Amino acid sequence: MTETLIKRTAVHATFCIERTLDASPARVFKAFADPKAKAIWFGGEETWTRGDAQMDFRVGGRERNTGKHGDVTYTFDALYWEIIPNERIIYSYEMHLNGQKISVSQTTIELAPEGKRTKLTFTEQGVFLDGFDDPKLRENGTKELMDALEASLKAAV
Repeated sequence: MTETLIKRTAVHATFCIERTLDASPARVFKAFADPKAKAIWFGGEETWTRGDAQMDFRVGGRERNTGKHGDVTYTFDALYWEIIPNERIIYSYEMHLNGQKISVSQTTIELAPEGKRTKLTFTEQGVFLDGFDDPKLRENGTKELMDALEASLKAAV
């Protein structure tokens, strides 16, 4: 039996994305907390096929989403650590690519009112494993998700 050799690496990175959204903190919070609202924006592009989605939005609860792009299956598996309605969400998550763990991250989402708008601060601290993932790719993908979140909030007005 031939064993594939993997060069073990761990690349640590932190990124922060800030957005001012045309929605109240309660509406933005709901976009993260309500499974139906989150399903509108949390996914991939049109070539993405959504798979299993489960969400237990409470401290100690878990969220799991799978999806396919071509013959590649991605899995997002999260655990919620802190939830302060309309203010803050903290969770950790693993990402898998075809069953291979590619990263582990800690995410903090902060919501602050700015008049009738909301300042969203999304901070992710991650470790990207064995060359299967890249911090810049994750940051760019998260920016695309924040674009989709913003579009879903505008569409729901």
